[in-house]
Formats: sequence, C-alpha cells, structure tokens
Amino acid sequence: MTEAPMIAIVDDDEAVRSSLASLVRSLGYRVRTYGSGPDFLRDAFDREPACLISDVQMPAMTGDELQARLHAAGRRFPIIFLTAFPTDSVRRRVLDAGAQCFLSKPPDGDTIIRCIEEALGGRSLH
Repeated sequence: MTEAPMIAIVDDDEAVRSSLASLVRSLGYRVRTYGSGPDFLRDAFDREPACLISDVQMPAMTGDELQARLHAAGRRFPIIFLTAFPTDSVRRRVLDAGAQCFLSKPPDGDTIIRCIEEALGGRSLH
C-alpha cells in the first residue's frame, strides 16, 4: 500500500496551523506543521513534502523568502501561499516563481482542497 502524500504547513499562527492540519488530515493526507520558515528548512531535506502550504508574512522569514531558499537549494515542490495582507506585487512575485496558489486568509476549505489536489496532479484521496 502506498503511503499518503505529506503536506507541510508553515504558519506562525498556531490556530491557523491547527485548522489547516485538521482539514488536510480529513482528506487522508499526512501532515507536518511548522511555526516558521527556518523550522521547516531544518526538516525539509529529510522529509520533503509533496506540497507546502505557507503563510506569506511571518516574522523570522517571509513565505516568499522561504520559496527563494528552497528554489536555490533545488527543491521545487508545489507551494500554496496564504496571506491576511494580499498585495498584487507579492502575488505576482510568488506566482511568477512557481507558486501553485495565492489565497487570502481565511481560506475557503473547498479552495484549499482544490489547490492541494491540483498541486498533487489531481490525485484525490477522498
């Protein structure tokens, strides 16, 4: 039996991490959560996710800085960005760099599900 894909969630807000993790688990995916970009980077190369869901604005490292570091290291898995402060410039920058989706907080559950399934090539576990 094939192991379910792992979705990583990076957000400095514990409530957001918890609610997203519950949603992702309910779909049958494995989940790992991180409170910051540096926390994720310490673990990412040992446990590369099938998809990353990341906040954009975080204190230690922004989501687009995390994306740039991953790309510089040759890691190019799908990233779904969330933000409470959407701007056209950040949206354009992360999408041009290959982000799967750019969503405003709080995200609609159906939209997150659609983005995850698109990121995983349409593979749905539910």
